[in-house]
Amino acid sequence: MTRDLNELIPQRHGHFEFESGHHGDTWLDLELLFQRPSLIRPHAERLADAIRQSAVEVICGPLVEGAFVGQMVAEALDVEFVYTTPEAKTTGEGLFPVVYRLPSVARSLLKGKRMGIVNDVINAGSSVRGTLDELHSIEAVPVAIATLMTLGDAAEQLSSQWELPLLNLAHQEIGIWTPEECPLCRDGIGMTAS
Repeated sequence: MTRDLNELIPQRHGHFEFESGHHGDTWLDLELLFQRPSLIRPHAERLADAIRQSAVEVICGPLVEGAFVGQMVAEALDVEFVYTTPEAKTTGEGLFPVVYRLPSVARSLLKGKRMGIVNDVINAGSSVRGTLDELHSIEAVPVAIATLMTLGDAAEQLSSQWELPLLNLAHQEIGIWTPEECPLCRDGIGMTAS
């Protein structure tokens, strides 16, 4: 029997700062998602079924957990797989201070290829946004975004901005704000250790 995704992803509530620079009230301990890969595999296969219609040639997953899901999806589709890694921008300030890069040896091989971006969970969309920017820079052709779960509405905005279908298995509403708009900061609530 397939376990519900919400059961597989431990959640904590508090005041958190995300990779994107946004603040939020819910933290997912995604590092624990792949303790038992066999529990995630059925969900990855459902994602593969959903993205199959996009006729992808390559699945790209941002490291860390997004790449693990992406590799399972690529295997289920019998297509190529590649990953992106996070790097701090030279300024490292403001929202989205992280960029995502493909391995240098893979960059020239992906030009013109139909790419599906697969992630574990999309919250503010930092890793997917960075991966889309990287794929665009090498003239690859992103055709879909697929994820186990979306949090809030940033993923929908991102897919609309890039005019790509968003395929997700689960959705959860959470509080997410820019630092300037954060009600937890206004109320003087300190950051929770992530």
